[in-house]
Amino acid sequence: MKAADIMVRDVITVSPDEEVSEAIKLLTDYDISALPVIDDDGKLVGVLSEADLLHRAEIGTEKRHSLWLEAVMPASKLAEEFAKSHGRRVEEIMTTDLVTATEDTSLSEIATLLERHRIKRIPIVADGELVGIVSRSNLIQALASLQMQAGDDEPVSDRKIRLDLLDRLGDQTWTDFGERNIIVHDGVVHLWGMVATAAEHKALLALAEEVPGVVSISDEMIPGY
Repeated sequence: MKAADIMVRDVITVSPDEEVSEAIKLLTDYDISALPVIDDDGKLVGVLSEADLLHRAEIGTEKRHSLWLEAVMPASKLAEEFAKSHGRRVEEIMTTDLVTATEDTSLSEIATLLERHRIKRIPIVADGELVGIVSRSNLIQALASLQMQAGDDEPVSDRKIRLDLLDRLGDQTWTDFGERNIIVHDGVVHLWGMVATAAEHKALLALAEEVPGVVSISDEMIPGY
């Protein structure tokens, strides 16, 4: 699946010249946590998120530093913090160092970007223009949708489940768990035998659980750790 398959296309946006108070109203009215910022040419120029509004002078949460720390901090950093705390227009406090993706970006790449940059959403752009947005919740919704679809599948034979599981095991380099340790009956996968580490134990359960047709796992493995 790609970003285009799950992205939200009807995105609430704001302009750089908008008052911060109006942007806050949009966030609360639509119960969203961020607003892409679009200039007069329709280009994405920033994002205003909850994180940009955490340290505001109005509620006494602006960042405060000791005199000695301010003396060694770059002036640009102090200026940036002041703007975040006191800015009245969106362009003064929005985040401009953006992480974006295209409609063809895979969900795997999206998940990696979200994790690597510790962000909650990624704007999807085409030629610099915003065409959608993908958030963490969109990924969870996609996962839930796939699981619901899997629940409608026809029952899979025990033999096919076992062969599929063995094929998947054969691709792994972190375990030597083999066919002698696996029995499948009525869709229930019985795993038994010694496992060396807690990590291998968890990984084997996860690997078996994702095989199509598996009803449940009977964990009969003996921890050797």
